[in-house]
Amino acid sequence: MKVEVYAVLKEYFEKEFTLQRSFDDIHSLRSFLISENPQAEKLLNISRFAVDNEFVDNNYSLKENDHISIMPPSSGG
Repeated sequence: MKVEVYAVLKEYFEKEFTLQRSFDDIHSLRSFLISENPQAEKLLNISRFAVDNEFVDNNYSLKENDHISIMPPSSGG
């Protein structure tokens, strides 16, 4: 499973990384990432997750070869 993070999340995780373990859904992936880096919890809890470039909800069932993008809220001018 390939994971890519954006914006400020790159301060907590590598921009792209591969996870060798399986996760049932987005919720379990988010929980794992929080356990790996508790300092990112607040940000992960408000971030949107996309699988293969489509936003998904917390109950989305993950597959082994999914490409997950995690995008925190952003502001611009």
